[in-house]
Amino acid sequence: MAIEDTQPKRAEEDVEEDDDDDEPDEWDQRINKTGCADENLKLQLCHADTGDWRQCTKEKIHLHEETTDQPKQSQSLISIVSKMSTEERPRVFFDISIGGEPKGRAVFELFTDIVPKTAENFRALATGEKGVGNAGVPLSFKGSKFHRVIKDFMIQGGDFTAGNGTGGESIYGEKFEDENFTVLHEKPFLLSMANAGPNTNGSQFFVTTVPTPHLNGKHVVFGRLLSGKSVIRAVERTATDQGDKPLKDVEIVDCGELPSDYVIEPSVPKDDGTGDIYEEVLADNDNVDVNDPESVFKAINELKDIGTKLFKEKDLTKAFQKYSKAASYLEEYFPDDLSEENLDQLNKLKVSVNLNVALVGLKINKFDETVKAATTVLEQDKVDDKSKAKALYRRGSAYLSLKNEEKALKDLNEALKLSPSDGAIIKAINDVKKIEQDRIAREKKAFSKMFK
Repeated sequence: MAIEDTQPKRAEEDVEEDDDDDEPDEWDQRINKTGCADENLKLQLCHADTGDWRQCTKEKIHLHEETTDQPKQSQSLISIVSKMSTEERPRVFFDISIGGEPKGRAVFELFTDIVPKTAENFRALATGEKGVGNAGVPLSFKGSKFHRVIKDFMIQGGDFTAGNGTGGESIYGEKFEDENFTVLHEKPFLLSMANAGPNTNGSQFFVTTVPTPHLNGKHVVFGRLLSGKSVIRAVERTATDQGDKPLKDVEIVDCGELPSDYVIEPSVPKDDGTGDIYEEVLADNDNVDVNDPESVFKAINELKDIGTKLFKEKDLTKAFQKYSKAASYLEEYFPDDLSEENLDQLNKLKVSVNLNVALVGLKINKFDETVKAATTVLEQDKVDDKSKAKALYRRGSAYLSLKNEEKALKDLNEALKLSPSDGAIIKAINDVKKIEQDRIAREKKAFSKMFK
């Protein structure tokens, strides 16, 4: 599925270039220090819309070397730009809320050394420094919404004029060209431009949440997420309508450029007060080695233990969240080459964690989730009779609450075969039978009235 914003096709507008200043910019000063005064060289090296030296690349210098007879000057400038390219890339932040509730800060690094024009567009829209655009609204992401969210794909925003994917405007005019496709969509948490076809970049962007190689050569990647994975995942998991629009407003409450001395928060999530220091998605964790089963099992066991502690404290909602998080880690973890010992450990974790999800889910009326968790237990290769009976009882009880008496009775009878003296199972079976008897009695009464 391609990422395309829904902007209508319009005639392309020329990008207006800034007028030259009489005062030398920082790039001019650096060029002058080399003893090179070739204005044509400067134009080839620098982006026409800005004098920012960060936007110069060695590729442009090599192009100059190939097309001119000035190899010494080129080599001299390459050494300078090599130093420039090691300078810190600009970093911008989004403070994001969902339904008015603050979710945290996402910090992005912009690839000014690879796609300077595209990166500068995003940076300036984050700061809002360009004022009001041609559409008559501020050229700024602040206050705009993420209008399109697709789980296991991407989150899309940047339409600050229409707010629905049909608008937006770049700092260069309505649209600007595709700069290059050097950076590939080969991992999650990349910043890329949304468009309506070739050379139709505006202000709309998206953040990938999985690798999206089918977008290579179609969308310009211009940055990456440095911190705030949990914030992006929270947006990705927000409920949406059939058109992928979030049901609750996902708003960029504040945004801007960060100073060079700003300290990026550690990639490990903050403890939420329960002892949980793990990301919502297993692969997002820098403190878990997904290639090491013991590292993965450690994280899952810690989440399970946190859930058990919360359960004993009767904080059932949080206990359910932690058990469910551990279960989602197990669902995401499917390596090909586990030893028999590790396979056995993985199987036991799937059984115990999902039994706990079903137990707490039943208590807080999460009946669909209870059915799913109990079914996961029953699908495992090695499940002892005691665990199987628990899973059947909990799934049967959930079916009963979902008013599916037929499935409920089937599960409960199977559970009773495995645990014949279990009073809870016997009571649940009697409850189902009474419900069925009451229903039949009501139907007979209603039927008899028809013939009076």
